[in-house]
Amino acid sequence: MQHEVDQEDTASAIRILGVNQIGHESGNASICNGRTISWLQEVPGSLVWVPWSVNYRDVVILNEENEVVAVYNLTAHTLADSANFATLRALLLEIADGDSL
Repeated sequence: MQHEVDQEDTASAIRILGVNQIGHESGNASICNGRTISWLQEVPGSLVWVPWSVNYRDVVILNEENEVVAVYNLTAHTLADSANFATLRALLLEIADGDSL
């Protein structure tokens, strides 16, 4: 999806990255194997899962001020379904253009 949104002309750049919850480090190698997504590991000094109320497989979308403006869960909305892929892509583009939800 990163490649697709990079082709769009939006007011703000869209950067997709993954953040793994602290305590689940053992899965990093398998998650990143063969993928080009930027991947960060939560550490004690930089906790985001609890403050953002993240659930497993959440896409947390931030605005330019790094405020959470939307959440899209990939367990409930698998991206293997083209309609869900299109919905998430449209949501990213809408927020990057500064449109409020």
